[in-house]
Amino acid sequence: MNSSNLIAPGTLRVLVVDDEELARLRLRSLIDECDDPRAAVVGEAANAAQALVWLATQRCDVMLLDIQMPGRDGTQLAAELRMRDDAPAVIFVTAHPQHALKAFDLEAVDYLTKPVKRERLNAALRRAARAIAMGSNAAAAPAAPAEDEPVIIVTDRGRIVRVPVSEVLYLKAELKYVTLRTAEHTHVLDESLAELEERLGDRFIRIHRNALVARRAVRTLERRVLPGELDEGSEAWAVAVEPVGEWLAVSRRQVAAVREALVSVIS
Repeated sequence: MNSSNLIAPGTLRVLVVDDEELARLRLRSLIDECDDPRAAVVGEAANAAQALVWLATQRCDVMLLDIQMPGRDGTQLAAELRMRDDAPAVIFVTAHPQHALKAFDLEAVDYLTKPVKRERLNAALRRAARAIAMGSNAAAAPAAPAEDEPVIIVTDRGRIVRVPVSEVLYLKAELKYVTLRTAEHTHVLDESLAELEERLGDRFIRIHRNALVARRAVRTLERRVLPGELDEGSEAWAVAVEPVGEWLAVSRRQVAAVREALVSVIS
């Protein structure tokens, strides 16, 4: 751990917390290249315990915080820091995008995925500077699409995208990933379909072992030939998903539930 008191006025004081020395070195190098806002690394810690020891005698404006570390993880440290009046703005830096939702629950200023790019780090530091100026970390966090509107967090080429659940048409498991479809975009998630089903509740109905569909998006249930199915050329139950007009297979065991859902939506 190290620090420096030779910091120019107006410079963001940054504490880097990561159990990997090379990751800390990389972040230090990127911060040295940032000039808007000006920032400087004033300390480093390899775990949550070291970070708390450092904070006991010194201060920082921003903490770049890894999540998976020995001992307490980054989310536990962030939760503890929220109880402090002098808590620094937290920017999570991690190789594991599945933690994004938890990060925003903890009012993190931003969430960067490794390898971190200088442009993204610079943008996160600008967001932190605005939050500090406004006196609230939460003021800088991306606003929810609407009050109490649940969202699904998506990592898209290093960006964090908050997709309102009300915009999701279906989720389909394919190989190791889950495809999320809205009327305009397709995203890929790392979460399992079972986890998503538990979180989303009865807004969605399982039509197949590999697919969940928003009840409001189900328009038609009928037997038809679906390309790419195992029995190529044979008819199978399927639903039309609007407004995209796509057809998804319905397993025989789910036909009754889908028919009931369709009738309830119509009525």
